[in-house]
Amino acid sequence: MIYYACDIPEDLTYDIERDVWIRFEGDFAVLGMTDVAQTRCGKIAAISFRDIGKKVAQGKALATVESAKWVGPFPAPFSCEIIATNEEGFAHDILITNKEPYTTGWLVKVKPTDLANERGHLVTGQEAAEKYRARIQELKLSCLRCMD
Repeated sequence: MIYYACDIPEDLTYDIERDVWIRFEGDFAVLGMTDVAQTRCGKIAAISFRDIGKKVAQGKALATVESAKWVGPFPAPFSCEIIATNEEGFAHDILITNKEPYTTGWLVKVKPTDLANERGHLVTGQEAAEKYRARIQELKLSCLRCMD
C-alpha cells in the first residue's frame, strides 16, 4: 500500500508503535525502519549497532540512530538475540535506509527468544495498512526518500 507517498508493503509484519518492520525467515527475523520512521528521522548521519550475540529485551535498543533531526533507539519489537547487523551496508552508504528501507536498508537480523508471548501487538496485511493509514494522517506525514 502506498499512502501519502509512504510505502507499507503488505507482505511484512509490523510493530506500528515502534515503526519497525519484520520479515520472518524461519527461526530468524530481519528488522528495519519503516518508510514512516525513516521519513520522521530524516537523513541518517550515523548508526551504532549493539554487538552480535547480544540478547535484547522487547522495547530496548538494537541500535542507536542519529540524524540531523533526531537521536534515538531502534527498538526491538520482541525479545531477541542479535545474529547479524547491516553495518557493512551502512559503511558503504549511510543513507541506505533513507533510500531503500525495506530491502538493502535493513538494520538487524535476530533470533526471537519469547515470540509466542510477545507477538500480540504485531500486525500484517490489511490490518497493518489500515493502522498505518491512520498513523500517517495523525502525524500529517508525507514520506520522502533520498535519491542518488
